[in-house]
Amino acid sequence: MSRRIPLPPVPLPEQLASVAQEYAAGTRQAAEPRDAATVVLQRPGPDGAPEVYLLRRHVTMDFAGGMCVFPGGGVDPRDYDHEVAWAGPTPAEWAARLGTTEDVARALVCAAVRETFEESGVLLAGTSTDDVVADTTGDDWEADRVALESRELSLTDFLTRRGLVLRTDLLGIWSGWLTPVFEPKRYRTWFFVAQLPEGQVTRDVSTESSEVVWLPAAEAADQADRGELAMLPPTYLTCLEIGTLGAVDGVDGVLAASAERSVTMFMPEVEPLGDGFTLSMPDELRPLVAARRA
Repeated sequence: MSRRIPLPPVPLPEQLASVAQEYAAGTRQAAEPRDAATVVLQRPGPDGAPEVYLLRRHVTMDFAGGMCVFPGGGVDPRDYDHEVAWAGPTPAEWAARLGTTEDVARALVCAAVRETFEESGVLLAGTSTDDVVADTTGDDWEADRVALESRELSLTDFLTRRGLVLRTDLLGIWSGWLTPVFEPKRYRTWFFVAQLPEGQVTRDVSTESSEVVWLPAAEAADQADRGELAMLPPTYLTCLEIGTLGAVDGVDGVLAASAERSVTMFMPEVEPLGDGFTLSMPDELRPLVAARRA
């Protein structure tokens, strides 16, 4: 059984709540967050509801060790390359939706595509906006994936050599989460959504994970509630929200909803919980959590 992680609303020890309030008041210096992108990769399950691809990080990892996460990671300096082959919504259009500059938006989209390929073998690219790579399981693809992961190969050079362009239209935006101020290692993470391209398959290739699994989004949240999966609150809440929406509208409904979204970065803060304290969550998710805790 996985290490049990308290799920929202999470009671905070009084001492931690006090420390968090000191950071919020500016009497302690918070760590500078690093920009990151993660992708909720989906496919329709037997009943049409979305299944999501989860990786369990090695317990020895210094951030989220043992947690189930979506593919993703920090932005690499080369993700800012203006020469990257691009098709779909422009960096300016992405910037408006992500709440960033064009340079940061370009880097985040590149990081989302690169990290998804590095950690799952799934590549959101094609020769044009009407085409997407159908198979990435060959030895030559694996060699390129390893070279990308080791930073021996840049995403720009990888795509150029293969005559491919980023299919940025295959990505949708879902949410943004900023690690609380009191954490020693912090990330400013944009959550994207995407559907597994037809013909492609995921592969257990990530060096940062001990196992991978496809699970219905709703079942992933249920397993977390039962203590069978360990998830940080943003992952849990994303599974819960997508599972709820997807149960009615399927993967297409999730992607359609993402087209209407833009990101306002959310950072959990200390708030009252009974006689103690907890960390806040986005207001729109409170009813979903309350219904499960009733």
